[in-house]
Amino acid sequence: MNRVADGMRGATVVVTGASSGIGQATAEAFARQGARLVLVARDLGAIEEVADGCRDLGAETLALAADVTDAMAMTEVARQAAEFGGGVDVWVSNVGTGAVGAFHEVPIEAHEQVIRANLIGHMNDAHAVLPIFLQQGRGVFVNMISLGGFAATPFAAAYSASKFGLRGFAEALRGELIHHKDIHVCDVYPSFVDTPGIAHGANYTGKKLSAPPPVLDARRVARAIVRLAGRPKPTTMIGAPTALIRLGHAISPGLTTRAMALFLEGYFRRAPDAPIDTGTLFRPPARAGGIDDGLRAPAQRTGAAGLALGLGAVAILAVALRGRR
Repeated sequence: MNRVADGMRGATVVVTGASSGIGQATAEAFARQGARLVLVARDLGAIEEVADGCRDLGAETLALAADVTDAMAMTEVARQAAEFGGGVDVWVSNVGTGAVGAFHEVPIEAHEQVIRANLIGHMNDAHAVLPIFLQQGRGVFVNMISLGGFAATPFAAAYSASKFGLRGFAEALRGELIHHKDIHVCDVYPSFVDTPGIAHGANYTGKKLSAPPPVLDARRVARAIVRLAGRPKPTTMIGAPTALIRLGHAISPGLTTRAMALFLEGYFRRAPDAPIDTGTLFRPPARAGGIDDGLRAPAQRTGAAGLALGLGAVAILAVALRGRR
């Protein structure tokens, strides 16, 4: 029986990177649906905090400390999850980080760590759970990517490489699974989200980092993931900027990359100074980071700013295309 098709109650769901942001919001969303949860992060204390919150929501929850960059550790997570839940129905591969700064000024170790977490980590997740899915004959693997999977992100070169690579990996994996109609690989591409992720990433710019509006509520992303678990599909875009940037990049990659570079250069000139910081790139946070980071302005919470900026982006794209013609 496909437990996911019958609803989330009793389904076993694994969420990696669950100690803050989208991961925590996703864990809580599945908990409210009655799922059995396996929550994973690098620090046991941090992930236990989130697990306690999910237990308070009525969900049977197992918290595990593991690093997605460690393939053997993720194989053990998959084994424990299957034992805990009598199989694995949904695996949300959510870990993501970044290192912001000019490519040559960011230490190569930081670039390597971003690739390990954002790309190799997701591959480790898939490699660990896919044998379980194949044995069951079913399963949903949710890949958290971002709009960075469709368009390059100057001053975050390793992040860009990891997201482009992750999209290619997922497409290749779907090709290998074409004869397994009940095993799904689902990619999620949100635009900028209000989470501690920016604060947790490494910052080599010497400037305070933020996210451009409109900024999504992580709970909206979590709701989309829960829907995917019941009705899987290959690609889910969340937020108008993702669709617009995907379209613009498809039409003129050079134009979108140049526009993004100029925008970021302007932002760095205006932004207040901040210390260079590796964040949690090389070390886990000792405490859960929470879902929100206060990046959304009041107008954005009402959706007014998002609508205005979305219309503005459409106008800019139209002008750019007219110029090309």
